[in-house]
Amino acid sequence: MTFQIFKNRVFAIALFMMASVSINAQTSVPMQALIGQSLSKIQPASPETMLNCIAELKRIDTLFPDSILPKYQMALQSLNYAVMNPHAEQTDNLLAEAGQTIGKMEKMKGADLSDVCTLRGFLYMVRIVQNPAQNGQRYYIDVMQNYEKALKINPDNELAKQLQAKFNEGMRQALRDSGSSL
Repeated sequence: MTFQIFKNRVFAIALFMMASVSINAQTSVPMQALIGQSLSKIQPASPETMLNCIAELKRIDTLFPDSILPKYQMALQSLNYAVMNPHAEQTDNLLAEAGQTIGKMEKMKGADLSDVCTLRGFLYMVRIVQNPAQNGQRYYIDVMQNYEKALKINPDNELAKQLQAKFNEGMRQALRDSGSSL
């Protein structure tokens, strides 16, 4: 009986050591390479591949908790998923997690505030896409202010420029459809 317990403990220790080696091997791979591998899997983008990518980015974030890049990509891909699937079952949870991640990024030393504002504006924009009638007036100013602040901090922020242009185009279209004018 004692030999069986000893064998089980040796087996458990061996398993633990193998897991430790595996984890150390993963952390030695550059973070950008891991993120690049995850992002490459969403071409072509489908809800399933996007959710898998977001899950991988969460794992990368746990490997590099003090890094901003995995958080940024995790929030960005969650928002991309949400804007393309505004009424999917996972969307509300992804938006809540994205909001928390944006808040964490904002408090991190070395965070690019232009990127933080861009993501926050995108978060509000997705809320409008989810329910334009209810959320349009509520979040319109927040979207505009965040994009403007992002571009004031960094006029070369391409994502902020693209999202601001897309938002303005969407608002013009919504006003045109409703019979109002700008």
